[in-house]
Amino acid sequence: MLGQNFGMRGGDVVVVTGAASGIGRATALLAGSFGLGVSAWDLNRAGADEVIAEIERAGGRGKAMTVDVTDDEVVSSAFAETRETLGVPRYLVNNAGPPSVADLEFRAALQIAAGSVQMVTEQWMALELPEAAAVVSVASVAGNLVGASPDWYGSSKAAIAGYTRFLAVRHARRLRANAVAPGAVDTPRMASYLATAVGQAWRESNPMGRIASPEEVAAVICFLLSPAAAYVNGVLLPIDGGATLTL
Repeated sequence: MLGQNFGMRGGDVVVVTGAASGIGRATALLAGSFGLGVSAWDLNRAGADEVIAEIERAGGRGKAMTVDVTDDEVVSSAFAETRETLGVPRYLVNNAGPPSVADLEFRAALQIAAGSVQMVTEQWMALELPEAAAVVSVASVAGNLVGASPDWYGSSKAAIAGYTRFLAVRHARRLRANAVAPGAVDTPRMASYLATAVGQAWRESNPMGRIASPEEVAAVICFLLSPAAAYVNGVLLPIDGGATLTL
């Protein structure tokens, strides 16, 4: 039996970008509870510190780092520090990215949102990765299953899904690459929207009558990283309670 941690091994290391809150925080905490060393990257260092403190209180280990995932040199230094303090990361979670409400110019936004995923992943791949390495990137139903979103946001999430498929084919002998496509998730970024009449209507229209918790998305991410998903490669997995089936 794989057990409740999907067969993950204590001693392995995961890098989680955007780890200070929301989906990233939930993923880092779950991975830590599985015994993984967690390298928590975020621009919000105080938030990342809190995540690692919680992991350590539970007996786990980790390292909080202030990382701008659009800066090549900062990312390189963060990987070097992760390797030195925790070990070479077997797993990578590309979660960091600008919120959909950000007012960004299209080309600059794609470089920030999708280009950073490619750059971080390429630097991770440049390490001497352990066997059974895996990366999961956070895309969205926007741009992949629905089109009603700011043009840059949906396009960047579609680009992340396309890059995931490229990795899954080109580098399948070295790693597995998958992506998740959350719908509405109860995170701090979504709080103001969910408080509106439109947000409440979105919640009620979901076939399950609710939206996802960050922990529910984190569980899928950790599953896709883990040995339990050893033959899952190149998928874009919706996590939306069936909402897009009703559109």
